[in-house]
Amino acid sequence: MKNFTLIASLFLLSNLSATDIFSDKSQWVRPSSVPYPQNNKLTDEKIRLGKKLFFDPILSRANNIACSSCHDPVKGWSDSDRVAIGDKGRRGTRNSPTILNSAYQHTFFWDGRASSLEEQSLGPIEAHVEMNLNPLEAVKKLKKIPEYQKLFKKAFAKEPISVETLAKALASFERSIVSGSSRFDKWVAGDNSKLSDEEVEGFQIFLEKGNCSICHSGFNFSDQSFNNVGIDSKDEGRAKVKKRAFWYGTFKTPTLRNIENSQPYFHDGSVEKLEDAVKICAEGGRDKEAKNKSELLMNKHLSEQEIKKITKFLKTLSEPVPDL
Repeated sequence: MKNFTLIASLFLLSNLSATDIFSDKSQWVRPSSVPYPQNNKLTDEKIRLGKKLFFDPILSRANNIACSSCHDPVKGWSDSDRVAIGDKGRRGTRNSPTILNSAYQHTFFWDGRASSLEEQSLGPIEAHVEMNLNPLEAVKKLKKIPEYQKLFKKAFAKEPISVETLAKALASFERSIVSGSSRFDKWVAGDNSKLSDEEVEGFQIFLEKGNCSICHSGFNFSDQSFNNVGIDSKDEGRAKVKKRAFWYGTFKTPTLRNIENSQPYFHDGSVEKLEDAVKICAEGGRDKEAKNKSELLMNKHLSEQEIKKITKFLKTLSEPVPDL
């Protein structure tokens, strides 16, 4: 009850009660059902196969890079590098985002160029700066291994080992990686002891004065829109995909789930500390004159203490390392 009392006092001056703000917590609860496409029903066999593939470097040209190299469960299903590092030490241009709750997304990659997890799963395999292997070559490698022959047979009884079934298996495993065990989730479920007064106050500032939820909304803390957040980068962002001037420098709003564990931040991985990332957004972006900067991003005039409290709240969204 201590947290509830704190919120009530915080809203007294604005004539709002804690009940008005937090009476309906359902918007912060992940749907129990996991969506999947009609042509790729989610099964335990596909998830099991996809998991083995996800952690197996066989899908890379030199057999030294796995999907998990950039999406490590210990690191919030991301990595700690500024940008992805791939075959022969080549460096990409963008940070590896977490894949937590990917099942609920509509587009994939920072620029949204993939419209399904099946399409997304093949991208890193064939990218020359990542795993650098033609998916057809990956299939040839898999067909030579008896264990994979058995696993594919169990997962896809009527389909052969192919690029399509490879993508379906990887996508199935990624769909199984979902949130629900963070301290915030337990607080939403009714255990008020899971968040401190300061963390609850940080959530209130996040929603109200900071208005962070204008982009980071819903249970996954992302509206999946594309915005230019004033990071002085030469990356065209979604404009490379959509070829329109108003898309220049825009990137998909990332989920804030696992945010503490998935540093560094922003599409270019240019910010190391979470509190610094919060401050940049709270002040309206790092480059105030950035071309095409989103009108949604403005100076919220938050104090250092308010920024610290938001940061503390965001850390409650961290999931424990899964027991795989």
